[in-house]
Amino acid sequence: MNESSPLQRALKNAAGSVVLSLIFAGCATWTAPTSIDDAPLRERAVSATRQNARVSVAVLGSDDSKRMFGADINKNNIQPLWIEVENRTSQTLWLLHSGTDPDYFSPLEVAWSMHTLLGGATNASIDSHLNKLGFRNPIPPGGTRTGFLFANPDRQIKLVNIDLFGSRTLIPFSLFLPVPGDAADPRFALTLFQYPETVFTDYHDLASLRAALERMPCCATDEHGTTEADPLNVIVIGTLGDIGAAMVRRSYRRDMRGNDLAQWVFGRRPDVVLRKEAQAGAPSTSLRAWLAPIRFNGDAVYLAQVGRPVGGRFTHHDMEGGTLHEDVDEARNFLIQDMMYSGGLDKLGFVYGVGSSPQAHPRTTLNGTPYYTDGLRAVMFFATRPLSFTNVEILHWVPYLELRESTAPKESGDAGK
Repeated sequence: MNESSPLQRALKNAAGSVVLSLIFAGCATWTAPTSIDDAPLRERAVSATRQNARVSVAVLGSDDSKRMFGADINKNNIQPLWIEVENRTSQTLWLLHSGTDPDYFSPLEVAWSMHTLLGGATNASIDSHLNKLGFRNPIPPGGTRTGFLFANPDRQIKLVNIDLFGSRTLIPFSLFLPVPGDAADPRFALTLFQYPETVFTDYHDLASLRAALERMPCCATDEHGTTEADPLNVIVIGTLGDIGAAMVRRSYRRDMRGNDLAQWVFGRRPDVVLRKEAQAGAPSTSLRAWLAPIRFNGDAVYLAQVGRPVGGRFTHHDMEGGTLHEDVDEARNFLIQDMMYSGGLDKLGFVYGVGSSPQAHPRTTLNGTPYYTDGLRAVMFFATRPLSFTNVEILHWVPYLELRESTAPKESGDAGK
């Protein structure tokens, strides 16, 4: 019988080393924390009271995770939230997890990320520990519930929605929370640009507001203001909390990328950039917004761009933002429909201001990408949720629905009618 060659012996030894490494990794120990002390979380929690319910929330950093869960789960792009709900009402309440994050992680899903190969009893202990710490519904009348909800990460400042649901009741909260130990990356700061008070013009009637909105710039420009960039096709009006709550409920998250910095309005880069991701993290819809030097009955007014990248959900998720898809009106209309489902949309109207550019004669943006548009910008007013479709008031400004019907191509059977 021939002896193994040196190469074969080396391969066998390497394979054996890999197997041993996997076995030892599977036997790696995890120790449940001996004491679950949430006092540090309570000390920095942000609290609010509404309709006889009180909520307190804190964001956990890596050190908090190690102390509470026995591992740093933050490194797996999981951002745990410590939540306490005091139910001072006369009915049972439920915390709607998906209202806080539509893509939240279940406790056992988080536990799985901590498992080791051949972990056996250790993995079962991890499951049990995480399951016990997860926030448990319901919250009985006069009762208090404390637990963890596992969300997707935000940087520096996190807007947390807490929706408490009861019989014919929804008690909503929107809280701005600091993220511990986060780097001071200005792209993720939520301290937005502010004008001096003397700069603002506050409008109190819809007619004068509409005129002001139509005078806003049609498009962003480059840094020097010499070349047109993407069209400014959306206006958003409301408090930061109400607008942010609606966006979070529809899975928009802050995500500023390199190509966003090339867009300038009012002499500056975007104040905030939101993106809604599609499957497998692919970019879908983006919104860049700038605070305008006007208000409506004291509410902030944001001038915004909404677009989607060429390829949409099939665009590779590593792209810096992608090339603007030429049909910018479709992206605008998608955002409107998304916000209809957000529970925060109060009024909707359309105004001129972008300038019409038909498909046969497109305009171009900074990198020469063509786009076409009907020239309208959508104006969305936000209020404190919960609102429904029937609550949305359609403003009689530009009759967009009628215009779309009158300009739509005729069906072949309608020819000559």
